Order: sequence, then structure tokens, then C-alpha cells
Amino acid sequence: EHPWFLGSRSSRSDPKADWYIWHDPVGSTPDDPQGQPPNNWQSCFDGPAWTYLPERGQYYYHYFMRQQPDLNWNNPDVRQAVWHAVRFWLDMGVDGFRLDALGTIFEDPAMTPHDVPMNLVQLRHMTDTAQTPAERKEIERYWFDMFKNQWGGPGLHDLMKELRGILDEYPGDRLLVGEDDNIDYMGNGDDELHLVFNFPLMRTDRLTPPHIRANQAARLQKLDSLPVRGWACNTLGNHDCSRLITRYGDRQHDEQLARLHLALLLSLRGTPFLYNGEEIGMTDLLICEPAQLRDTMATWYFERMTRELGVEPEHAAQRAAAMSRDKNRTPFQWSPAPNAGFCPQTVSPWLPINPDYLEGSNLQDQQGDPNSLFQFYRHLIRVRQGSPALMTGEYEPIHPSAKKYLAYLRSAPSQKVLVVLNFSPRRLILDLPDLHARPARVLFSAGCTTQEEPARLRIEPYGFVWTELT
Repeated sequence: EHPWFLGSRSSRSDPKADWYIWHDPVGSTPDDPQGQPPNNWQSCFDGPAWTYLPERGQYYYHYFMRQQPDLNWNNPDVRQAVWHAVRFWLDMGVDGFRLDALGTIFEDPAMTPHDVPMNLVQLRHMTDTAQTPAERKEIERYWFDMFKNQWGGPGLHDLMKELRGILDEYPGDRLLVGEDDNIDYMGNGDDELHLVFNFPLMRTDRLTPPHIRANQAARLQKLDSLPVRGWACNTLGNHDCSRLITRYGDRQHDEQLARLHLALLLSLRGTPFLYNGEEIGMTDLLICEPAQLRDTMATWYFERMTRELGVEPEHAAQRAAAMSRDKNRTPFQWSPAPNAGFCPQTVSPWLPINPDYLEGSNLQDQQGDPNSLFQFYRHLIRVRQGSPALMTGEYEPIHPSAKKYLAYLRSAPSQKVLVVLNFSPRRLILDLPDLHARPARVLFSAGCTTQEEPARLRIEPYGFVWTELT
């Protein structure tokens, strides 16, 4: 419905005719002018990536929904129009931009078809029903092969350099963060994006010291090897995946783990990103009534499962609820009032409200409780902001073979901080004789006490300590 696209679809001679990606049908005839799409590329949301429009007698390309046609970034007029919009917001004073699905801007110019022996709904169903590690590995390869020709086409780095050049014209700190984990999009460290997400950190069923340690070693090494040293960017959740407690909790120590995981995120080297609602302990809500789903991937999947694959509607609804991103996008829970204070009682919100808002998972109740998760978030963030070592210091792992706990140093010229996090359900008593420095001041601890000896710590299950060293 955008004016640009309305012009482009109206005629092949319109001034914006080439602002999107159009292709002639394959094998069209007077009796069948629609023919076939130019290749078998898929939309990651709802089946074929090509939609036919009789006004032009052509197909247009969309990596996402058919309502989201892809711009033709090879057209210099398109670039100038988008850069004009960028300057508008920078002139308004914004601090920068988050670039969603960065890698989809350019496709393979040869339009090479994929060779996966199934369509998107079949692959998604295969993913749902996989049982063995071998099946899951094969499915992972299929997902990559299905979309590899629609990602990372030539020209993306030059485009990012253009965008970075525009931001660098403006005074003060301006930020570009890409929703991608490829450090290559940071260029030489000073000419493309400022940040890309460390998504490999969160790609695990359970956060463990060996996983975190290996992730940091690999990630920081790549950032350090850039011509201009890169800065890290860590997160454990976002709008596309299950909420923190649902994903990494154990249903017995959920809040303890939530606090431990925050202590991890705020003490690693780099910029932490938090997802709204995790500070009050919001959890996933499975929406098993298909009519209440809003995520187009889920509504499309339910319809295709029942119509094409013959899956029983009740089972299909459960599968759609589980894969939908709606479960972690329910309205923020402000208070114990009707609709969690998100909207008046007489109004139906876009998505259902998670009923746990009546059990303390709401902002109003937690603001008045000094021991709440919300107050814990506020306090821990303040401690981090007051610590030069935790904000900008170097990262140095210690005790690299420990499996139950994670220990590392964060060191800045004016401060050194020891971080110890107990990821086990048992109390740990740790000797740290290899530290030449000694604890001087505890910045924050949860379930941790210092024994008589300065370098001995007792840490309760899922406890942690940040302590300044001298």
C-alpha cells in the first residue's frame, strides 16, 4: 500500500517501475499469462517468494510477506530515497538505527534456484517432527540450502559504508546495530556497522560455563582481529525467540536463574541488550486458538498443515502456537488491573494477556517490593554503570576447565573486578589462590560470602558475586 509500490505496480513505464524486483513469468502463454515464477525461492514467512500481479504481467519478489515487497537496492534512486529518510530521522535527533534482517537486502543476481527436495511447509513440519540428532543436522542443512541464495548478495558492504558515512556526518555518538551475527558487517571496525549481535551465545538449550567460555573466546578473538578493534554486543533474548525464563529456566529455580543470567549479561565485555518484560519475569503464553494468532508465519503454517499435510486441527493448533512468536510478544504487564493495565477493560488487546500478571508478574506490584526481580534489574544496572571495569574493561577468563561455575576478570585502568557465577544447584566453596589481587569491596552479590581467607568464596546455588580487587 506504500505510494512507491502503488506506482511501481501500476505500469512498467511508471517512474518507480524499477524500484522493486520484478521478473517476467516463465512459460507463460496467452491462455496462461501467469506461467510460473522465475525460480523456486521461498518467502521465509508464507511459501513462494514471488507474487504475480496482472497489472504488470510480472512477478515481484518478497523475502518476507507478500505485503512486504523487496526494494531494488541496485537502483540509485531507491538508495537516495532511503538515505533521504535516514537524514530526516537523524535531523530529528535519533541516536541511530537497528537494521532488521540485514543480510536479505541483496540476493544472488544469477537467481540460482535452491535444491532442497521440499517446499517451506514440508520443511517446517519436518523440523517439528525430527527425533534424532542426525535428522536435526540434516534439517539445519536444508534450512541453509533453501535460503542461501537469497542472503548476502554482492553490494551489501558498499551499501553499509554509504550508510555509515551518513551517520559520521552528524555530531555526537550515532549507532548502527545489525540484526545479524556476522562480524564481517562491521567492515574494518570503523567503516560499516558499530555492532552486530552475539547470537551464538543464546543458541543453546541451556547456558553453561563451557558454552559461555567457548563463545566468548571465539567472539572476542574475531572482534580483536579487526583492523580497528571491534566492540561486542550480547543478548539472551528478543522478539523472535522464547522469553528468558521460559527458554533457560528449569521450573524450579526460574527467578534465581533469571538473576544469574542477568549478572552474566551485564558483566560480559560489550553492550548488553535487554528485551522488554524480562525485567518483571514475563514468560511465554502459548496461544492455542488459531483465530487469536497474529504472527503470519503461524497462521500460514496452521492453514497449510491442515489443508496440505492433513494434520488434525487440534494438533496443528498446538504446533502453530509453539512456533509462533506471538507467545513472547504478549502485551507488557503494567499492573494487576484488568488487561494487566495495558488497555481499558472494554478493549480487546492485539494479543491475549498472560494470566500470570495476577501472580506478581506486573510492574506495579514489583515496584513496591524491594526484593522483586524488577528492583534487582534496576540495582544491578546501576552497579554496572558505576563500574569502569564492567562497562569498558578487558575480559580475562580464569579457571578455564570449571564446569559448574564461570569466573573471569574485567580490568580497566582504574579498576579490576572479579566475576564468579555459580551455574550449579549446589553450594560451591572456591579457592582462588591464583589471584594476585585480593577482594577489597563487594560491588554486588547474591548468595555469596567471603570466607576467612581473602581468596575463598562460598557461593550458594545459582548465586554470583562481583567484587572489586586491589
